[in-house]
Amino acid sequence: MSISQKTQYDVVVVGTGAAGTSAALEAAQHGASVLLLEKGRHTGGSSNYTEGLFAVDSYLQKAQGIKVSATDVLREEVDYSKYRADSRIWRNYLDDSAGTVQWLKDQGVKYEGVQAMGAGEATWHIYEGMGQSVLHDALQPQAEKLGVELLSSTTVTALHQNTDGAINGLTIQDEATGTTEDIKAGAVVLATGGYLNNPEMMKELTHYDTSRLIPVSSGKGTGDGLRLAWKIGAKKYGTGMAMLFGGYLKDPDEPSFKYMASQMETAAGQQPLLWLNEHGERFVDEAVVYNFSYAGNALYTQNKVFSVLDQGVIDKMAKDGNFMGLGVYVRRGEKMVKLQAELDAAVSANKPFIFKADTIDALAEKMGLPVEKVVETIKTYNGYCDAKEDGDFGKNPEYLVKVAKGPFYGFELNVGAFCTMGGLQVTTENEVLDDNGDKIGGLYAAGNDAAGLAGDTYGPNMPGTCVGYAYYSGRNSGKHAASYTKGLKITE
Repeated sequence: MSISQKTQYDVVVVGTGAAGTSAALEAAQHGASVLLLEKGRHTGGSSNYTEGLFAVDSYLQKAQGIKVSATDVLREEVDYSKYRADSRIWRNYLDDSAGTVQWLKDQGVKYEGVQAMGAGEATWHIYEGMGQSVLHDALQPQAEKLGVELLSSTTVTALHQNTDGAINGLTIQDEATGTTEDIKAGAVVLATGGYLNNPEMMKELTHYDTSRLIPVSSGKGTGDGLRLAWKIGAKKYGTGMAMLFGGYLKDPDEPSFKYMASQMETAAGQQPLLWLNEHGERFVDEAVVYNFSYAGNALYTQNKVFSVLDQGVIDKMAKDGNFMGLGVYVRRGEKMVKLQAELDAAVSANKPFIFKADTIDALAEKMGLPVEKVVETIKTYNGYCDAKEDGDFGKNPEYLVKVAKGPFYGFELNVGAFCTMGGLQVTTENEVLDDNGDKIGGLYAAGNDAAGLAGDTYGPNMPGTCVGYAYYSGRNSGKHAASYTKGLKITE
């Protein structure tokens, strides 16, 4: 019995996240026969947990009176990347972003509205039901209506080329039985989500201390598409960056994604309050949390980092709301009414990331930090709070809150990460390039497999750009792959 229904397709898409599902649907809408492959049992991957996408000049922004200049965004993002981002890719992405918002709506996606994140611009188009609803209630059903064949638990083990080097097929494998079969294809779109969950690739391709890095994702980003493309001569390009998002709690007893909705996690890792390094010293303006990727970078400048909260600020956040949220999982300004109960439960369970004491001296000792230095640091910090002026790093006085009322809580912070971005150099049509800068005919890369959107640090100042690019580049790949295969005779 064969794995797939047919032996030949115009377009085969590898990966069923935002990029892959969009590519499959767009290709089908342009008349292509499409096979969509998913290595796991369930579709969507990490895109299921996304909250919204980036766009400028959308119908939603116009309705809310939000004006963001596309050219200003282009300049800011390219400058932010130290010109490692591709200005041409950004230009096309920006120009099509409002169209992608509308396209998703046309497929049945519903939106809550548009908002900013941290100190960024209001470019984040929040959809109802998160990515799970976008993919499973809208895009995937639409694709299947157009005849897209979807196979789960199916991997790709090799890409095939003709004598001219163009793609003409691939080998797929049924994960349950190990059976393999060869399929002819006019084009292949790689949309496998990067390599965050591949420890060997992370160690080889990035500078991060992976012992402190906590992937918060579906776990499927193991670099499959990149390795397939590199094996046939695609250029290894734009690797090394993970989308860090600041302090995150490491709990060996729970899956990492569980803490995304935790008020304790938000209080411990995302507030602009007080951080100490392994020497009991402050080392940065903690308001860096308003750019969560910068916060991740800052945490990595130290060997260990702890955040400290006193009962006073815990009570304040319960009554008045937090300073900074965590996406739409814990909203900015949300009253932290569950925080105390979560703290009490973590302390009672002896979770390894939390420390509680009635005095600063005792807290420092529990955290394994030099007691005298911690006492000195907090005394100095409290003086800055009284004076409303941070003499060390110039933090906004709004965030200078004294650490004075016991009991006191300390949290060891690791660094959260959502995904990697980059690995394959692509054209503005998302065609994959080889080491000579030439196109590999019929090979496309979308979403986090494609480089060109970022430098060494993700830009949450324009929230939703990663998943927005996934939808856009998926559509872009699918459209051009379908066009490429029209009238193309698949040769051996």
